[in-house]
Amino acid sequence: MDPVFNDRTRFPSFYRTIPNEEAEIDGIVKILKHFGWKWVGLIISDDATGYRGRERISKELASRGGCLAFTAVLREIYFNYRHSEEIVQQIRKSSAHVIVLYISTRFAFFFTNIFAIYKIPTKFWITSSFFPRVMIFRQQNIKITLNGSVSLLIQEGEIPGFEKFFYRFSPYNNSDDLTVNTWSWLFGCNFPQRVYVRLQNSKIAKDCTGNETMSEADVSVYGNHNYRVTYRVYTAVYALARALHNLYSAQPPANHWGKLQSLRKIKPWQLNKYIRNLTFSTSTGDTVFFNDKGEPPPAFDIVKWFFLPDGRVKRQKVGQFNQLNSKKRFYINGRDDVWGPYFKKMPLSQCNEPCAPGYRKAKIEGAPSCCYGCVRCADGEMSNTTDAANCERCSEYQKSNTERTECLLKAINFLSYTDTMGASLTVIAFILFITASVVLGIFVKYWETPIVRANNQNLSCLLLISLMLCFLCTLLFIGRPTQICCLLRQVTFGTVFTISVSSVLAKTLTVIIAFNATKPGSKLKKYVGTQLAIVLVIICSLGSTGISAVWMASYPPFLEADTVSEMETVILMCNEGSVSLFFCSIGYMGTLALLSFIAAFLAKDFPDRFNEAKNITFSMLGFCSVWGAFVPAYLSSKGSRMVAVEIFAILASSAGLLGCIFAPKCYIIFLGPDLNKRTF
Repeated sequence: MDPVFNDRTRFPSFYRTIPNEEAEIDGIVKILKHFGWKWVGLIISDDATGYRGRERISKELASRGGCLAFTAVLREIYFNYRHSEEIVQQIRKSSAHVIVLYISTRFAFFFTNIFAIYKIPTKFWITSSFFPRVMIFRQQNIKITLNGSVSLLIQEGEIPGFEKFFYRFSPYNNSDDLTVNTWSWLFGCNFPQRVYVRLQNSKIAKDCTGNETMSEADVSVYGNHNYRVTYRVYTAVYALARALHNLYSAQPPANHWGKLQSLRKIKPWQLNKYIRNLTFSTSTGDTVFFNDKGEPPPAFDIVKWFFLPDGRVKRQKVGQFNQLNSKKRFYINGRDDVWGPYFKKMPLSQCNEPCAPGYRKAKIEGAPSCCYGCVRCADGEMSNTTDAANCERCSEYQKSNTERTECLLKAINFLSYTDTMGASLTVIAFILFITASVVLGIFVKYWETPIVRANNQNLSCLLLISLMLCFLCTLLFIGRPTQICCLLRQVTFGTVFTISVSSVLAKTLTVIIAFNATKPGSKLKKYVGTQLAIVLVIICSLGSTGISAVWMASYPPFLEADTVSEMETVILMCNEGSVSLFFCSIGYMGTLALLSFIAAFLAKDFPDRFNEAKNITFSMLGFCSVWGAFVPAYLSSKGSRMVAVEIFAILASSAGLLGCIFAPKCYIIFLGPDLNKRTF
């Protein structure tokens, strides 16, 4: 019924016992939403009811990403080939498997005129409450097309005593035209001089005998004596009777006849008050009341229609939809045969195949809003639902799997002892440490030999010990980083390596002072044999310690998880805190090495078989080459490779010092004992 009657200003005394059409449309939309149908055909009647239905259905579909595949308007034309073809072709060409039929009751005849002569592709039909009118015109094609349709019908109810009345009903007891016409239609017989029925074979039907009974008639379409519209009429009569009773009870005390006389003088607005506030229960337990718009709470049955081979119609309730106090309740019985007879399971009705998990919807230019393409989620994104509007980004510590359906924890990347590179560097570090320890043992054993004494025994031992610590400090760079390791490893490396380089510088200066002190009148004689070398090592080490102290106080290194550089892994690394102070420390050691190289180069031609200036020159040349190449290699590396580059530089430069400075001495000790003598 037209929602305009909800205006209580214009229609203050209008009440209905049948829900308005907006509630019926909401029920149809609920069915579409429940089954996820987003690509739906719509046939409407060419009147206000049809156009209101189209507007509301299309709006509700659009709000959840659906749209209408087509809209066909059924006009009030007896038969027009062009109009019929236009509607039928839209149905045939559409890919929608679900069609909503929403037309007014008076258009049922025009609908059957079209669908009686056309064969329509198999579709799943959802119809409004007009559908029982189609039962009057049960032509073959209509029964095929609409078999298995689902309708939204007003909730049925029982009328006490009506079944007994029904079976006693006869045109011989009630001879009005409606009764006679209904009787003729039910039994296919004539009433002479009143009604003549022509059968499908074009022959005139026989006359009614008067012995027909309602128990013989096919009234299955109306249900098992539980009626819908009739029940609402029954409810309306009882509502008026209750209102009159309440009005009668509210009259001033008087005798019975006096109250009856007063009821004859009442005005309509007086009765309106009692109807508006009315609440009562029927004999079947249904509660009847009217809301502020003068209408009952919407209550509908969802009914499945089957056209049986023997011509009968089977009606099966498969669900219900009702609304009370703005709360909508919708129910479908999944155990019932909802999809038969043409469908084994729920038909899909979408413009395109739904996007599988791992994909998202992408709009297609020029296509309806519910027609879309499917785009694979990008790396680092996922979707685990069908028809996802957007892909969800994985957290920074996660990556998407190959199918893009879930986020997995990224592998943690650091230089581990179990890695090939980590294990190799560890083995090399231990071999070099053992080698340096052996050399130290050799020097201690041959402590009093000329080759050991000539090259400053104490500085040589200090250099060997510092080199041993250099080899061991690389172990702080291997393994899972921790905050303690991050703080210790650069400080330890800087201090120990500075001691090594400053020891080399001190050895070189010792050689220069020793040779220059032999010249007549040289002032350097007073420094020969003093602790100048040890003081120089301490001063140089204090410089490195100062840089480290400033570094730790201002921008200390910290543990960091790099989730950006590589998509597949989380790089667990030590952030140096200040790159400037890190390279300042490297630069300080490089400066000491460069000074050692210059000093050694100047002293390389001094005439002494124990002069190690040439060895120091080569060691410093190798040292500077390694650390010169370290800077670009370090800056261009990421993750565990960056750590490996620094470890390699430490091991290579330290091994260069060990090999260039001490290998010749070990050679003389073991293979050239004749050279290990002091000659004058």
